[in-house]
Amino acid sequence: MQKRKLGTQGLEVSALGLGCMGMSFGYYPFPEKDEAIRLIRRAVELGVSFFDTAEVYGPYTNEELVGEALQPFKGEVVIATKFGFDIREGKMVGTNSRPEQIRKAVEGSLRRLKVETIDLLYQHRVDPQVPIEDVAGTVKELIREGKVRYFGLSEAGVKTIRRAHAVQPVTALQSEYSLWWREPEAEIIPTLEELGIGLVPFSPLGKGFLTGAIDERTQFAPTDFRNTVPRFAEENRKANLALVELLKQLAQEKQATPAQIALAWLLAQKPWIVPIPGTTKIHRLEENLGAVNIQLTADELQQIQEALSKIQIVGDRYNEEHRRRIDR
Repeated sequence: MQKRKLGTQGLEVSALGLGCMGMSFGYYPFPEKDEAIRLIRRAVELGVSFFDTAEVYGPYTNEELVGEALQPFKGEVVIATKFGFDIREGKMVGTNSRPEQIRKAVEGSLRRLKVETIDLLYQHRVDPQVPIEDVAGTVKELIREGKVRYFGLSEAGVKTIRRAHAVQPVTALQSEYSLWWREPEAEIIPTLEELGIGLVPFSPLGKGFLTGAIDERTQFAPTDFRNTVPRFAEENRKANLALVELLKQLAQEKQATPAQIALAWLLAQKPWIVPIPGTTKIHRLEENLGAVNIQLTADELQQIQEALSKIQIVGDRYNEEHRRRIDR
């Protein structure tokens, strides 16, 4: 597995990570615990050294799962987790990045992940009630205390990134970025390049849509997160299949799969981009990781760019409730 550097503070990880959220949160049905542990450990065998979780996934159960699965590989892998929400009676009830809440979250994450230090700690969503300088300052203290190694932000806007980075260098920004969500290209990516911050795209396969396994007839489980996403409304899915057809055509030419082309495209954008596709199936994990062996030429990337310019993506990526949590 190829390695990539996130940020300029020294964090090196596998070129593709594994997003673990869907194993216990968001994408029902979930695998049995033993299956999930087997998948995470298979990822390590295949060279993945970067694993993503958060206290709100579950809540708490995802960190416990990741901690148990990766305990035999302590010191060999990088685990990223997140703080930033209030959790009451097992539910996420709003942002909370007050310093005391950050410390409380970190103590819980350390315990559940079975580690002495959190490798990469993200603020999960920007808290409009707490100055980002206070957040960055608290994480700076936690780094001095040896409880955290690197600081990250998630779905933060350019101004917030700059203000945080001035207090404590930001190693990575985690935000949605894929062939069907390219907004970061306008302001975020140039800012990250200027400041020396890595980008960790979540949903790099468009929440499964870019794999080619979903069409307008696909039925999701009642509790599946995608039921709340406007982009996944039946008529929007039908319209967006034009992008999937493009991926299928490219995949055929490269003797690859649509998912591999979507991930290879992301990897080709910048050497400091590390996507974290999630899956609950070992054969999909192995398929995704095959993307690191696909090289898209400059001509091919230009052809993709030209084809994309003629495809209109339909539907918002979040509903109103989730849009309110995104920093601008």
